[in-house]
Amino acid sequence: MTSMDIFLYIAASVAVIAILVLVVFIMIAYKSMKSTYDDVAITMKELEKQMNSITTETTELLNKTNQLADDVNEKSAKLDVLFDGVKSVGTTVQSFNSTLQNFSSRIKTSSSTEKDNASEVLKWGNVLMSLWKKKNK
Repeated sequence: MTSMDIFLYIAASVAVIAILVLVVFIMIAYKSMKSTYDDVAITMKELEKQMNSITTETTELLNKTNQLADDVNEKSAKLDVLFDGVKSVGTTVQSFNSTLQNFSSRIKTSSSTEKDNASEVLKWGNVLMSLWKKKNK
């Protein structure tokens, strides 16, 4: 064997050792990556379960919110009727006050006119009484 043959054997041995080291490192990396992949898969399964739970709770919450909105709308409609009634009562009271003011104003005017008429009647009565007394004397 020549030195060249020995050198070729050494080079081939180094290449085989390098390939073996590379395979070992690839295996270590694969195991590490597989472990990480398994952890990710477990996490994804748990996340899916939690998302299903959240979806169910969200649906229930949305249904309750819709029921509450319907209830509020129904009660609001009932309050609208009540406010319309209160408005009608207010309009009626205002109309009644206006009628009372008109009536009071007419009574004032009428009493003032009647007062003047009564005063005139008394004056004429006094004049007639004076004339009658003068005539009877």
